[in-house]
Amino acid sequence: MIFTKATYIISNPDHTACPKPDRPEYAFIGRSNVGKSSLINMITGIKNLAKTSGTPGKTQLINHFFIESREKEHAPLQQWYLVDLPGYGFAKVSASKRKSWEKMIGEYVRSRENLINLFVLVDSRHTPQQLDLDFVNKLGEWKVPFAIVFTKSDKETQKVVSSHVRQFAEAMKKTWVELPPIFVTSAEKKTGKADLLTLIEEMNKEAFEKFKNQDA
Repeated sequence: MIFTKATYIISNPDHTACPKPDRPEYAFIGRSNVGKSSLINMITGIKNLAKTSGTPGKTQLINHFFIESREKEHAPLQQWYLVDLPGYGFAKVSASKRKSWEKMIGEYVRSRENLINLFVLVDSRHTPQQLDLDFVNKLGEWKVPFAIVFTKSDKETQKVVSSHVRQFAEAMKKTWVELPPIFVTSAEKKTGKADLLTLIEEMNKEAFEKFKNQDA
């Protein structure tokens, strides 16, 4: 995939105020401080597209980015949205604020009709966290399509990362018959970038065909 444009367009506290759902949309979510903004910047190749911060809970709204890309040189342009969602979990905010974030996220992922896939980020440095498992199980209940993206794989040995990924998959198998796509990434080393973009390209093909049929 070749990116020709990637720009921030709007932030909203409510899914009903998001841009018109007239093109494919891919959203990124994970626990606070999981490396979400860094991964988005790595995928698009634009260093400061999503604002990174060492302070957990910095992202507090539904942030939309307009993306224009080609599958390859001279291929037709494709336009889609990338969304940076607030993190969940350990941010130092009040219980009421956390509850409002959870409501906002839940309403967005269940109601956003053009959401093609939700990328759930999990910190590969840790053993399976119940918070992450609870969240993906909730997505299953809501029938929201998602993929799991393990981040920060350069911060641990390959053996440790592989063990944590395997443990997470085993934990999911207790409640899941079929596992979602799983990726292991490093924003610093650009590990996993090609695989993530390949998945988005494949999903875009189906999505654009669907949008074309709807307009016909």
